Amino acid sequence: MKKIFALLLVAVMAISLVACGGTGDTTTTTGAADGTQAATELAGDATKGSVYWLNFKPESDEALKQIAAMYTEETGVKVDIVTAASGTYNETLIAEMDKSTPPTIFVVGNTAAVDTWKDYCYDLTNTEIAKELNTDAYMLKDENGKLCSIGYCYECYGIIVNTALLEQAGYAKDYIKDFATLKTVAEDVHARAAELGFDAFTSSGMDGSSSWRFTGHLANLEYYYESVDDPAAWETCPAEIKGTYMDNYKALYDLMVVNSATDRATLANGGFDAQAEFAEGKAMFYANGNWEWSALAEKGMKAEDLTMIPYYCGVEGEDKAGLNCGTENYWAVNANANADDIAATLAFMKWMVTDAEASEIAVGTFGVMPYTNAATSTNPFLAQANAYAAAGNYTMPWVTNFQPNVDAYRETLVGAMNTYNADPTDANWELVEAAFVAGWATQYAAVNE
Repeated sequence: MKKIFALLLVAVMAISLVACGGTGDTTTTTGAADGTQAATELAGDATKGSVYWLNFKPESDEALKQIAAMYTEETGVKVDIVTAASGTYNETLIAEMDKSTPPTIFVVGNTAAVDTWKDYCYDLTNTEIAKELNTDAYMLKDENGKLCSIGYCYECYGIIVNTALLEQAGYAKDYIKDFATLKTVAEDVHARAAELGFDAFTSSGMDGSSSWRFTGHLANLEYYYESVDDPAAWETCPAEIKGTYMDNYKALYDLMVVNSATDRATLANGGFDAQAEFAEGKAMFYANGNWEWSALAEKGMKAEDLTMIPYYCGVEGEDKAGLNCGTENYWAVNANANADDIAATLAFMKWMVTDAEASEIAVGTFGVMPYTNAATSTNPFLAQANAYAAAGNYTMPWVTNFQPNVDAYRETLVGAMNTYNADPTDANWELVEAAFVAGWATQYAAVNE
């Protein structure tokens, strides 16, 4: 795991995406509702508190509930895991924070979220859980330097490839090196789908359970390459973007939705199960991330038959591209919880990253946890990210974390993309470009008035 960080963090840190204990008596310092530090320290007893984690990752729900049960059995401290439905985290968080028993752990995953939730964030500076971090790359602070949230996993995403099917289609496992070779394979396999018994890409549903793969993950290629062209403009969240690489985004998106068994005109309806399509061998390519490994393994897929390739999209020099690496999964502790619950929450967090069995389960669902005593990752996709970096390929950091007013921005983009999928004309693609580029400026202004 340390090798992965040593190789990847150099590239990640090149672009600043964060500009814009045991149980028993534990002393904690609670933050006031206005975000300032309380004048006196309040003694909290972790054994008398409870933990409520509002989970951001639906795919981790089962594993986290298993961890919670283990902790309760071991300590007697109640730990509740509530998982927001995919694409609804912000709305769920707002609703839960208004309740009499709000979350004690929640996600503050980017600079925009810090601006929104900083007054609710307990200052994690010098806490035992923060001291367990093995890097300072995953710390989000407010303008006063308060440590609002800390990363709990490190992830990568790209295009997952079933290499056994790739070879069955007549191509070597390492044949795909750029967009041209990806396009050759995708179009050939799609044309021979009936003969081969599988298609090129899985479905690319544009409902809330799946659209984030294209309005978030895939969108990163446009932002990333813009940031390479003008690093100074992306040191903090830019007020506007240029859309320089929209043609590249379009090329890869069209390749995905055209070379699939699913009619693109139906994508807006949702209800597809791309994971099952891939695991059952119905498609060779699956745009997603390392967090899919556990589920794919449970469905019988083998690491030796899988790899992950970059978002090849036709940019110059992309034969040296690597995977998209970063995180938007940052723990925050509710500063407005009572002292006992804060103490219990901090103790639970430290236990999860230091207990051998608990951290092994957590790493199994998260991929990598950036903590000194956490279990070592065995995730093959993260190993692939490491291999790309070791070979000198550039890593693509998650510049998408800068998306302003993210829910509104992506909602508008989804609407435009659905219009385009229903009738893929140049005029309708202009609507996508407008949502992408002009929409950025509109949402930036909305949150920075």
